[in-house]
Amino acid sequence: MVHRAFRLADLDTQSEFIARHIGPGEQDQQTMLQQLGLPSLQALIAKVVPAAILANDGLNLDVSCSEQQALSELRGIAEKNQIYKSFIGQGYYNCHTPSVIQRNILENPAWYTAYTPYQPEISQGRLEALLNYQTLIVDLTGMDLANASLLDEATAAAEAMALCRNASKAKSNVFFVVQDCLPQTIDVLRTRAEPMGIELVIGDALVDLPVTDCFGVLLQYPGVDGVIHDYSRTIDDVHQRGGLVIMAADLLSLMILQSPGELDADVAVGSSQRFGVPLGFGGPHAAYMGIKDKFKRLLPGRLVGLSQDINGKPAYRLALQTREQHIRREKATSNICTAQVLLAIMASMYAVYHGPAGLRAIAERVHRSTVLLAAGLRRLGYSVGEAAFFDTLLIDSGEQTSAIHQAAQNVGVNLRQVDPAHVGVSLDETTQAVDIELLWQVFALGQIIDFSVAELDSSEAPVIPENMMRSGEVLSHPVFNRYHSETDMLRYLRCLADKDIALDRAMIPLGSCTMKLNASSEMLPISWPQFSAIHPFAPTEQTRGYHELTDSLQTMLCEITGYDEVSLQPNAGSQGEYAGLLAIRHYHQSRGEEHRNVCLIPSSAHGTNPASAQMCGLQVVVVSCDEQGNVDLDDLSLKCDQHGHQLAAMMITYPSTHGVFEEKIVEACELIHQHGGQVYMDGANLNAMVGLCYPGKFGGDVSHLNLHKTFCIPHGGGGPGVGPIGVKKHLAPFLPGHQTFAADGRATGAVAAAPWGSAGILPISWMYIRMMGRAGLTQATKVAILNANYIAERLKQHYPILYSGAQGMVAHECILDLTQIKESTGISVDDVAKRLIDFGFHAPTMSFPVAGTLMIEPTESESLQELERFCDAMICIRQEITALQAGEMDEYDNPLKNAPHTAAMVTDDEWLHSYSRKSAAYPQSELGIAKYWPPVGRVDNVYGDRHLFCTCAPMADYDQV
Repeated sequence: MVHRAFRLADLDTQSEFIARHIGPGEQDQQTMLQQLGLPSLQALIAKVVPAAILANDGLNLDVSCSEQQALSELRGIAEKNQIYKSFIGQGYYNCHTPSVIQRNILENPAWYTAYTPYQPEISQGRLEALLNYQTLIVDLTGMDLANASLLDEATAAAEAMALCRNASKAKSNVFFVVQDCLPQTIDVLRTRAEPMGIELVIGDALVDLPVTDCFGVLLQYPGVDGVIHDYSRTIDDVHQRGGLVIMAADLLSLMILQSPGELDADVAVGSSQRFGVPLGFGGPHAAYMGIKDKFKRLLPGRLVGLSQDINGKPAYRLALQTREQHIRREKATSNICTAQVLLAIMASMYAVYHGPAGLRAIAERVHRSTVLLAAGLRRLGYSVGEAAFFDTLLIDSGEQTSAIHQAAQNVGVNLRQVDPAHVGVSLDETTQAVDIELLWQVFALGQIIDFSVAELDSSEAPVIPENMMRSGEVLSHPVFNRYHSETDMLRYLRCLADKDIALDRAMIPLGSCTMKLNASSEMLPISWPQFSAIHPFAPTEQTRGYHELTDSLQTMLCEITGYDEVSLQPNAGSQGEYAGLLAIRHYHQSRGEEHRNVCLIPSSAHGTNPASAQMCGLQVVVVSCDEQGNVDLDDLSLKCDQHGHQLAAMMITYPSTHGVFEEKIVEACELIHQHGGQVYMDGANLNAMVGLCYPGKFGGDVSHLNLHKTFCIPHGGGGPGVGPIGVKKHLAPFLPGHQTFAADGRATGAVAAAPWGSAGILPISWMYIRMMGRAGLTQATKVAILNANYIAERLKQHYPILYSGAQGMVAHECILDLTQIKESTGISVDDVAKRLIDFGFHAPTMSFPVAGTLMIEPTESESLQELERFCDAMICIRQEITALQAGEMDEYDNPLKNAPHTAAMVTDDEWLHSYSRKSAAYPQSELGIAKYWPPVGRVDNVYGDRHLFCTCAPMADYDQV
């Protein structure tokens, strides 16, 4: 036997991750190419991507590396962050994430790889968890309804401002903000108010508000400086003058304080971060919004409700405002397309695990610690005011302020820098007696401390008046009083996860949503304390690791997109759209062209596009698409001529929402530029372009990038997301700013509460790009296109492919046309979607961008075996439809109309259907190996909207549904 001499280069593992991320291996790729009649991936790309934009120079990024090397490099970056004990507060708090929640939700792919619960039958677990969250918010705020989370507290306040403007009967255009609101909230409100024509007035609730005519008021409860005001008379006065009241309330404080509902507020907003969600340098965190029942039709975001399935069994689903912006488009009241589902679920389970007694004990301990801290500071000669407080103190530090901050830094402590004469301190559930004594030492500045926590604990009285304390029970539902042992909690979480289909169970073939592998090595770093335990307003010298991470990621994204600068602040795709259009708006204003207010949007556009445009004060003009799904250049030219003097921008998704690379994209962009407009290129489909073409080089002026799609941040059941924007140099001065960095002089204000948005999950995208490297990223794009074309090729004989490019190929997704099937058989896309559940699949995107269609995007992560399994399921369903057409199945009683089939249905003593139990539950023999059983049958959405119930129902009520 001849032994080969191996060299180190032969054993190099640098490209291992590429093969682990990309599903089809080399041999499988060749098999698919042969099916397409093409010799190579390069030949495929030449037929798909227009030659005018196809780049051949490759990405200027590092080569790929192993998972271990990337983790080692990122560990080195993370260790440049310094973990100080932060008492900064200002809406962000240290907290304990229970290990059972961290391991079984945050770090569990059954939860973090799930998609938005638009298919309720396969989402009952996360829908129940979200209903728990809504119940938590309703109980603590005292409101009638709560949504299933928003992006952060500041944007939730902005959404509430818009709600009040639409609901208020006051004729005023003024929105009054009490001056002790969180500074970052005021910053975002300023950004939102200007393009909406709202005048923002910031002042004192007792002095200025009574003489200000306004449609709405925002109150902070407690205020940023810790003071708890009794706002009952203020709220009555605003109501008598026709205005509405929003209260931004600290959720933990509401365990012991009067609720906004008891004070008669109309809307309550805030953050649930301190309910077990790490700081993460500012996010992601789930905001909440609670409202009075009369405003339910104006509620932004998602609302989970209780309905029933076809068997009369209780079932959850999204209700009322679900994807409202997709339906109402430019008439939408919000552009919110996502939420913070994963974080809302963590917060809800934190409440479930601790229960009402545990939460009250935490709140009382936090407050008691603050009382003791204040007592000690007074003994040291400091004034902390006489007003009631919960967890925050404003300390009159006078000329000693700088010395106090330096003393704090010397012992690893961060305090809030209020002004040259005052220091802020906020305590939280992690505060212990030793922390209180350490803070006394900081403020003592060398004085001898002759008292202790134990001494003061026996002598200090409460500071919250009795009339401001909460009365009555909260969180009385059994779900908050049952799962307090780790055994019970673990089983409850497992029970919920088993009800759902996520990427850990099967392919999720959603068009335009890019559900791809979120590798474990990408996810690991978000739990490192060096990333998760950093306060967003910590001093810069403590966050050098985060700055290196964000600088590196911005450079990578600039190279990938061809843009000159990137802002990571927008914390969702919708916020990226908004920030990009604001940059265009302010660019025109800087040139004295305020009159440019028309935004051209193709008829095929994602519904958030027109909703974002109207939020930026732009007038939407729709551009037609031709029969091939491309933007109609003749109509575009006509609209440019009609509105040229007013033209601000065109929003266009590329590749198109129809799943093709439009051949004349360069001409379309040039046409807009010739008329003085800017091109906003929606980055939803960037997964088809990375390494092949650069939007910033073939005509785009600005794009948002969905890091939760192309760059592997998981969807988390409908959030978190990150939607940064890339811009050309001339738009860079108009990227989002932030009050923390006011010296930067940005013309655009903040669009998110934290300076870097959801910074805590940016390590995921950094790891993905670093491990894939320049060759791996390009290869991923090619295989994503290959997988889509293979599916189109296999299914085209069974379902017409609605659109294709100039050479008969699709991009990264394909659209199946079921309209003829519906006309001839009555079988709809809904029926096919529900029948796919019986095969163990999540449905493709339904009826978007064209009614009666299914849009499929397989991504590069799915193996040939999984693609075949999906295609076989779709072909089997088509055969069932054919049998129906031939009269071999009953028109109404057939597996498609009755799908999905639950275990209870097929094991019932009675089976009255005209088809067999086996064909219902096991339409393919291999399903017997790993059968997914949906927990409920087809959900009745109409019933749910007619009988709206959006909190945990009493157990007895479930029997009555």
